[in-house]
Amino acid sequence: MIGGDDGLKRRLGLGLLTAYGVGVMVGAGIYVLIGAMVGAAGVWAPLSFVIAAGIAGLSALSYAELSSRIPEAAGAAAFVDQGLRRTWLGVAVGVAIAVAGVVSAAAVLRGGAGYLVSILDLPLSAVIVVMGAALVAVAVIGVLESLTLTAIFTGVELFGLCLVVWAGAVARPVPDWTAPAGIVWPGLGLATILAFYAFVGFEDIANMAEEAIRPERTLPRAILLSIAITAVIYAGVSLAAVRAVPHARLAESEQPLALVWVAGSGQNPAILSAIAVAAALNGVLAQIIMAARVLYGLGRRAPALAMFHQAHPRFGTPVRATLLLGTIVIVSALTLPVSALVGATSSVLLTVFALVNLSLIAMKRRAPFAAFRVPVFVPWLGLITALAALGFSLAGVGA
Repeated sequence: MIGGDDGLKRRLGLGLLTAYGVGVMVGAGIYVLIGAMVGAAGVWAPLSFVIAAGIAGLSALSYAELSSRIPEAAGAAAFVDQGLRRTWLGVAVGVAIAVAGVVSAAAVLRGGAGYLVSILDLPLSAVIVVMGAALVAVAVIGVLESLTLTAIFTGVELFGLCLVVWAGAVARPVPDWTAPAGIVWPGLGLATILAFYAFVGFEDIANMAEEAIRPERTLPRAILLSIAITAVIYAGVSLAAVRAVPHARLAESEQPLALVWVAGSGQNPAILSAIAVAAALNGVLAQIIMAARVLYGLGRRAPALAMFHQAHPRFGTPVRATLLLGTIVIVSALTLPVSALVGATSSVLLTVFALVNLSLIAMKRRAPFAAFRVPVFVPWLGLITALAALGFSLAGVGA
């Protein structure tokens, strides 16, 4: 019997949830994101991370209060359903989040497999299948085991980024750093938008509500801690990059952090490729875990998805949802042009952010008290910034 009615098991504390959030946000993207940001903002790229963290923090605060009010696995779907009192809209939000997670996981799985075959002479398709199947198996076995593995992967990622920061600190500073140009505000604005996407991922923590110990207290703290830690990491890495490598080279490179490593250590950057594999594995596992919890939560609301609202009596995980979504991730990584679809996921998530902030505004009017509360202006600012970023994103897609 695959499913049971025992429900998800509460096994997660603040440490694992925070590591999960940091791992999702840091992910594999930092290995390529820095170049684009330096191309836009130059030496001021680290400032754009700080500004973006503040903007993303507004929606994170809204998620923090809502996760204390509605600690359900469906996360944003439950927030929109209860906040705006539109079950159909909540279900649509949940489906959109699950699809975005699957697309993201497929793209990262393919990219991570590509890094591995660049180190080892292995067939790409076989690596995708084996890596994907292994991660799905871990996700099925248990949430504590899954998030422990993501914490290990996150530790490997952070070790690699510490190496980059060290290399940037000991490298000879480039002229772009010693004689910095003034701020170009349009460029800083573009870099800030790019950096905003780096913080998308904190919302995944809310989907672990039914497996968290004391979720009304633990989830808000994990969401805010993960944002703060990630902001420090990104700022440190970007400072190292702009100090050690000419900005034009960073902007043109597909592996900008490898340039920083070579500039400071003079050694082969192959170690960063190995760490990028760990980052990819982390991203895939995190997205499978998240999407499966969303589908589990949607089974409570949508009769057509009721079969997925079941947890295995022994493992305490949504096995049916995990197996289905994991299979789709692997097949998509093998067959679909997933890289072309990834850009659309940012627009989907920004739309969700806007709806979540709007839901909190409505909920505060009906029931002002909660275990964790933020001032009423926070969701309003979160709504405005999400809509502004969405408009910028759509304009970029249209261009």
